[in-house]
Amino acid sequence: MAAALAEAGARVALVGRDVEQLNATHATIQAAGGVSGVFPSDISDESNVIALERAVSAEFGRVDILINNAGINIRRPLLEFTLDEWNQVMTVNSTAAFLMCRAFVPHMKGRGYGRVINVASTMSHVSLAQRSAYSASKAALLGMTRALALELAPEQITVVAISPGPFATEINSVLLADPAQTQFFLGKVALGRWGRVEEIGGLAVFLCTDAASYITGTDILIDGGWCAQ
Repeated sequence: MAAALAEAGARVALVGRDVEQLNATHATIQAAGGVSGVFPSDISDESNVIALERAVSAEFGRVDILINNAGINIRRPLLEFTLDEWNQVMTVNSTAAFLMCRAFVPHMKGRGYGRVINVASTMSHVSLAQRSAYSASKAALLGMTRALALELAPEQITVVAISPGPFATEINSVLLADPAQTQFFLGKVALGRWGRVEEIGGLAVFLCTDAASYITGTDILIDGGWCAQ
């Protein structure tokens, strides 16, 4: 998504805890002629988000587009969860999006344009065993998407969720390494393959254009047909 938006002309603030990955993405964008900045931060922490907003504002000025994409998953039966583990999943997947919206949505107000994209999951629509915390956190994100869209509609700021199905990303590395799990997930997907990250990038760019200005308060499944079955 960052690379696709940079290619479309956006100046991109890259945020996350993995500095090595941030720098690699920054280098990719720079090599393609785009503009980006690296902002290491743990956005599940309120003080970090406050500092992040100041740092991004100092380098880029106002923010027009916010993509909430931080996410973790702990796969185990609910009865084996500790409260700290449950809270960790909820904080990173849901509370962090609240903190980021509270910090950056004010940049968008009063200008007649703004985009908030929350990355949810098919696991907010359907679920599997051992996904209680993850599904709960992503369902909460969908609820916030709808309510915030109504709050910001008078400002012409749209709020949309994207719900990916199985994509070949780091969060699914455990599944990708297990042939049985891989076959199980591919059996759920009508198109019979894992999603490519570039496909989410294209959707994110579209949602930020004027062509998508009438889309708000909803969720877009990008799951190869999983939820159609």
